[in-house]
Amino acid sequence: MTHIIKVKTGSKFEEQASYSRIVAVDNWIYVSNTAGRNPLTKEIPADLREQTLQVFANIEAALAAIDASLQDVVCSRVFIQNPDDVPTVMAIIGEKFRGINPASTVTCPPLGSTVYKVELEVTAYRGVGKAEIQEITVAL
Repeated sequence: MTHIIKVKTGSKFEEQASYSRIVAVDNWIYVSNTAGRNPLTKEIPADLREQTLQVFANIEAALAAIDASLQDVVCSRVFIQNPDDVPTVMAIIGEKFRGINPASTVTCPPLGSTVYKVELEVTAYRGVGKAEIQEITVAL
């Protein structure tokens, strides 16, 4: 039988739009697009680096609630409000995903509010971080 876990954080946006921060179906984990709002203060840092690190902190806390971690991420989708911010955000993404190397998409669409500088959505598979991984390099 399929086992489903839905993780809520108490965000007013989750309630308003009727969604979950995480939906885990067996070992597949789908993390909703996540902004850098501090869950305790409800504030969004104005600094791009701080906001990006808060995005990761929010995702890591949600994954930890279901016994998973960034090590289990297999795909990321990065949304950056301002194209000029791409190098800064991607440097942080590179730090956080170093050695994990998920498939990734990066785009610069308008986000839900101008206070959001970056948002991140990930898909994970519980246990991947402990799996034997083969890396292949191809010339394209």
